[in-house]
Amino acid sequence: MPDNKEEEKPVVAKTATDLQRLKLQKLMKNPEKPIILPERPKAKNTPTVPEFVRNVMGSSAGAGSGEFHVYRHLRRKEYARQKFIQEKGHKELLDEEYHRRIEENKKAAEEITAKKRAKRLKKKQKWKQKKMKTANIGEHNKNENSNSDEEDSDEQKISDKNDNKIQISDKDDNVFNNEVKDTSNSKDMDENQFKQILL
Repeated sequence: MPDNKEEEKPVVAKTATDLQRLKLQKLMKNPEKPIILPERPKAKNTPTVPEFVRNVMGSSAGAGSGEFHVYRHLRRKEYARQKFIQEKGHKELLDEEYHRRIEENKKAAEEITAKKRAKRLKKKQKWKQKKMKTANIGEHNKNENSNSDEEDSDEQKISDKNDNKIQISDKDDNVFNNEVKDTSNSKDMDENQFKQILL
């Protein structure tokens, strides 16, 4: 029993979050209960202009006090109708201005996004071109290195051949010089021998 009494006590929400929590708890107590959403208030229609006024006295009778009240009532209705038309026109102008401004903002946002997109794509394209260029340069350098290695090997082969030729020619020169020396030696010897013979 004391638990029921405690539950029946009203809970006072101290903050907005407490109030929201209480509302949610109340909703969740019976989730099958249908929610009734209030309908939007209907827009007022334009008051119709009376086509035929029935409460008008004939022309033969004099105007009494009743006709004045009828006239005042009709005048009030006409003023209300004109006011409604003016308010409706003003509201339509405001709506048109609002939609025009929304369209302008949308166009401006699209232009900005298109500009940024173009800039981004341009940057991406530049980056791709730079990457391709570096890859091409790398391949070109590899090709040049391989070509230069081939050229170096060719040059080395040629230089080795030239060295061999030079060595061969040096050997030939040495042989020739030796022969010349030998011949000069032989001449010297001949002269020496000749001198010795003469002596």
